Amino acid sequence: MEDLVQIERGESHVVLRLNRPEKMNAMSVALREEGVAAFDAAAADDDVAAVVLTGNGSAFSAGIDLGELSQKGGAPKPSGRGTADLVGAMRRFPKPIIGAVNGVAITGGFELALACDFLVAGESGRFADTHGRVGLMPGWGMSQMLPKVVGPMRAKHLSLTGNFLDAATAAQWGLVSDVVADDELVDHAVSLANDVASCDPRAVRNLKGLYDAGMDVGFTEGLKLEKERNRAHMANVSPEDIGARRADVQARGRTQT
Repeated sequence: MEDLVQIERGESHVVLRLNRPEKMNAMSVALREEGVAAFDAAAADDDVAAVVLTGNGSAFSAGIDLGELSQKGGAPKPSGRGTADLVGAMRRFPKPIIGAVNGVAITGGFELALACDFLVAGESGRFADTHGRVGLMPGWGMSQMLPKVVGPMRAKHLSLTGNFLDAATAAQWGLVSDVVADDELVDHAVSLANDVASCDPRAVRNLKGLYDAGMDVGFTEGLKLEKERNRAHMANVSPEDIGARRADVQARGRTQT
């Protein structure tokens, strides 16, 4: 039996591919369990600087497996930390997650995309929140993350209509960073993962943690948090550390357009 989450290991990154293409990568309990295990393993691997998350076939993910939910005894339950809490595993993952959105990211699949640190999309990428159309309520962060990314009115536009958002408009709204040809999508995401790997790993982890913590507080408290974490981080940084990376930063600035 094929893995429901395929793992492709690079030198300093991992590509995780949701692998139920015949079901548009709908997230069954088994797929979510494999995803949690894959993220936990990557978190424990010091050689992994970043993860790229994408889907096989024509979809990133169609969301929760409604066929599984509609079976007797399969009624939705509130999300909680556990072996099948994939979004929870992503939110506690200490390294950057780059979502490479191929095809559709629908409802739970949209929430999965929002759990990534940033997104790139193929030209065929599309997003939709169909909780209202199916008669469900979000439980993986949609109501909190989406308005923070695109603004409350656009978030309600998507959730209250159930309409699709194409990749080009998603880029205009600030939901995705880049839109590339479908056949270049994963390579582009891997290139960004390599960029992450070229940075100082301790700083990357602390920056990600600071941004995530700052999402949960107001502006004034966020500034205080930044100062506290700045002091904690800089206590472990020497002038020699900075000097060792200074030349690399300068060279990159001269060559990058």
